[in-house]
Amino acid sequence: MYAGALVNLYTRDIEAGIRFYRDLLGFEETFRTPIDGTPEHVELRLNGFTLGLGTVEAAQRAHGVDASPGTPAMALVMWTDDVDTAYSDLTAAGVTAVQPPRDSGNGNRNALFRDPDGNLVEIVAKVQ
Repeated sequence: MYAGALVNLYTRDIEAGIRFYRDLLGFEETFRTPIDGTPEHVELRLNGFTLGLGTVEAAQRAHGVDASPGTPAMALVMWTDDVDTAYSDLTAAGVTAVQPPRDSGNGNRNALFRDPDGNLVEIVAKVQ
């Protein structure tokens, strides 16, 4: 009945979002519209997970939705082998940290960041 799913985040600056998710977190761009110029929607994929980025303006025009990026209604969780190294790499790249690496229970180590629109991104690894 259903063919697939993705999470779509609305953004005020789609180019900054692309740089964050593609260049810093390693997602691969798989779709863009329009192809030329600044896109309104981009899809990025990482290990079978698809993340869409759509502009606030496109959300209003195409869907009649007033999107409000950055409110912490959700967090995108990214698994890694080493939270401390990821934290160092992301903060060195200027990403806004919310919480430094810490052991959070259940054998996990976590750190929290904000993407360019203020959405929460949680980096998690199993404690070795």
